Amino acid sequence: MDFKRFISNRVLERIENLPAVALLGPRQVGKTTLAKQLQKEIDKDSIYLDLESQEDVNKLTNLESYLLQREDKLIIIDEVQRMPELFPVLRSVIDRNRSNTRFMLLGSASPELLAKSSETLAGRISYIEVHPFVYTEIAADYTFHKLWLRGGFPTMLMAKNEEISFENRIDFIQTYLERELPLLGLSVSPGMLRNLLRMIAHAHGQILNYSDLSKSLGIDVNTVKRYLDYFENSFLIRRLQPYYVNIAKRLVKSPKIYIRDSGLLHAVVAIENEEDLEGYIGKGNSWEGFVIQQIIALSKPNVHPYFYRTQDGSELDLVLVKGTRPVLGIEIKYADAPKITKGTTVASQDMGNIPVLVVTPFAREDYELSQWVTVTNFERLFSHLGQLKLINTN
Repeated sequence: MDFKRFISNRVLERIENLPAVALLGPRQVGKTTLAKQLQKEIDKDSIYLDLESQEDVNKLTNLESYLLQREDKLIIIDEVQRMPELFPVLRSVIDRNRSNTRFMLLGSASPELLAKSSETLAGRISYIEVHPFVYTEIAADYTFHKLWLRGGFPTMLMAKNEEISFENRIDFIQTYLERELPLLGLSVSPGMLRNLLRMIAHAHGQILNYSDLSKSLGIDVNTVKRYLDYFENSFLIRRLQPYYVNIAKRLVKSPKIYIRDSGLLHAVVAIENEEDLEGYIGKGNSWEGFVIQQIIALSKPNVHPYFYRTQDGSELDLVLVKGTRPVLGIEIKYADAPKITKGTTVASQDMGNIPVLVVTPFAREDYELSQWVTVTNFERLFSHLGQLKLINTN
């Protein structure tokens, strides 16, 4: 079953106006499927090369000559992180060949890890992240509860049953730790990384404490940070940064940490089915991370996510900043009758009385808790964000 991804139109627009577009995201997130869908919509002869295939790698023995001979085509290159020497050659080909040749690069590392491409292709390439499925893409076929439990990776969401979905996620994590990270340059014992990932899962949605992780693992803080950089740059975790609005306030300045995909989080903590999730002590934090990931995945490029917390208890789980201006606060509650605290009101006031949405899975309709605070449910959330022009709606 193929679903239309909301970024499709953006990719088509970029490929029309730039020589190269990079679709970046974790393995199995759907990059190849998306590229092959778009291949049919782009009015060019196309070539697909997979750098995991030795046959395709052999074709690129004389890389520059191969690319120059395929003028005016769409050239799709999958698993580009496996061939870093591609990027300077690509720049040369693009600069020498001012025709309509287009390159679509697919990779499972961020521009920070693909540093060579960032340096050599500046002004010639657009980076677009492919996230796991968001609810607006699959709502006709799956409930948000199923998406929350299984996560948004296609094979894991669409598995025949919970057992198969869970096993797929366990296999993904094992491959990621034992194979993917070493290929990206992190040569560390998989056991060490597995322990770190478990600790992150239990700290999901909390303020990140590097010292605690360092002591528990018996490694120094800088090493912990380096491992987390690899986790983050390969799209496994998110360090959500705090928003600084008032230097007179005593603000929390450490990030909060999340495993980005809720299904992977649940696999790490051995949650296989709805019953397991309902009894999970960290259910509220899991729900928070799920909602945050859905919002960030859909956010427009000029909308930046933060959280806000002061030492005296003023807090918002998510603050959406458009340009330099905070425009919306979001509190995420797994409760059927959520309440706001004085800290929520003060946090809104600190940012100029921005409106606050309280997102719960249980609300049947929107209702106000105060002049600035509205309770909404998960499905209605996207309507609110769309009206404020904070997310992509197609």
